[in-house]
Amino acid sequence: MTDKKQQIYSLAKEMFCEKGFKDTNISSITKEAGMAVGTFYLYYVSKEQLFIEIYKDENTRLKKELLSKLDTDQSPKTAIQQMLKLNREGIQSSPILREWYASEEFRKIERAYREEHVIDSLDFLYDTFHALVQRWQAEGKMRSDIDSQMIMKVFEAIINVDTHKDELGLEYFPALLDLMTDLVLTGLMECSA
Repeated sequence: MTDKKQQIYSLAKEMFCEKGFKDTNISSITKEAGMAVGTFYLYYVSKEQLFIEIYKDENTRLKKELLSKLDTDQSPKTAIQQMLKLNREGIQSSPILREWYASEEFRKIERAYREEHVIDSLDFLYDTFHALVQRWQAEGKMRSDIDSQMIMKVFEAIINVDTHKDELGLEYFPALLDLMTDLVLTGLMECSA
């Protein structure tokens, strides 16, 4: 990154963390950086593009950290519970990720980004974990009568439940998520029982 681009990126990340996406604007970023608004547009098309870049970097950082802590030699059920717990904790500890996953606005931005860049997802853990699910299926540790991609969607649904805890009732979290995860994983491991 150029020095100016890095300065915009760093200041924007700081402001997004402090004020949130909605209350951070391009002019406040460039004012803080001591540069003209036009300079911003030399590096980024929009505030949304900048936020996506910051989100992707933060998400990649979390996923690498998660993979470094994940013990894939333990039982699939234990490994998946550990992965989901670490992912949930990582999202909650990052203002960028917490805002991304809690906002319908960002789901719209992500859909537009995926269409523009012809990609399926911004989740960089998918391929690694998908291969692990396939390995467990081949080893008979996880049901193979369910498509591995469908199993990945089940995990995605579990993660997304956490973003709807307000609607479901905060008093049920995290116990609801833990119970639901346990029930789903027990069902996915039935072949090895």
